[in-house]
Amino acid sequence: MQKLVRLSAFLLFALAFEAYVAPSASAQEKSAGSKTTVTGCLQKGDEAGEYSITGEDGKTYGLRSKTVNLSQHLGHKVTITGTLRAESAEKEKGEAAEHEKKEAAEAGDIRVTDLKMVSDKCK
Repeated sequence: MQKLVRLSAFLLFALAFEAYVAPSASAQEKSAGSKTTVTGCLQKGDEAGEYSITGEDGKTYGLRSKTVNLSQHLGHKVTITGTLRAESAEKEKGEAAEHEKKEAAEAGDIRVTDLKMVSDKCK
């Protein structure tokens, strides 16, 4: 009888723990990568294979892609769509000090999945 009570208590604990952990894990996944669309001028980034775009709202994003050839659109006004990873406050401070006010701090990094050219020139 005690074994049955212990087993029932353990199963109840395991179910309660699973109900607590599952929603918080899915919330982290959503915040870690949300779909974003940005329109702006495509420029070369700071690192090899990295590009940047400053959106019409003034925010700057680092861009990378394995599926879209971004180098073909350097200097073009484009609309990109991809998965956003926001910059951590610690990393953003480090990058801001590194750039020494030459550029705006990055709002995040985007893994580009789609690109549409708006114009072959930036204004």
